[in-house]
Amino acid sequence: MLGTNDKRSTGFMEKLLENKLKCWDSIIGALGDLIDVACEGDDLGTQNGPFIDPEMVRKKIKPYYKKLFDHIHSKTRAKIYFHSCGSVVKLIPDLIDAGVDILNPVQISAAGMDPVYLKKEFGKDICFWGGGIDTQKILPTGTKKQIQDQVKRNTEIFGKDGGFVFCTVHNVQNDVPVENFVTMWETLMEVRNY
Repeated sequence: MLGTNDKRSTGFMEKLLENKLKCWDSIIGALGDLIDVACEGDDLGTQNGPFIDPEMVRKKIKPYYKKLFDHIHSKTRAKIYFHSCGSVVKLIPDLIDAGVDILNPVQISAAGMDPVYLKKEFGKDICFWGGGIDTQKILPTGTKKQIQDQVKRNTEIFGKDGGFVFCTVHNVQNDVPVENFVTMWETLMEVRNY
């Protein structure tokens, strides 16, 4: 297995980092200071916790994130936007330490991803780009009041003192009734000055 074979996993991660550095150097060479946000990501979480033991992430993955994110930060003013679905609460301190500035999609329905806790523990160190409304249950099947309440609550929590970009937890799927989307949008327009 790749994760338990040090030589094989190290070789893979070194090559992956080399390719990512080349890619970012090309992007930075073409766009330079026009880059505001540099997007990277790995889906590190499931509904119940990380895919990989956090200690293994710290040992085998985080050092490569750090090298990549430090490289991007050294050449641009861009913020590092990191995408990971699922319950990544146990990994957020490591992501911040590695140089992540923005977390997306903030899957509030996953274990431990409570907006109050996330904002209290990490809100001074990371921007939450997402978590505005749950797209698994509330947006597709919720009542108008449930949708309004969640948008208002999460916007108030995540938006306090800045560091929040309202976004649905995941992409809006075709099972979301138009009326529910409109309710979400109209509610956001009421509270958007967070």
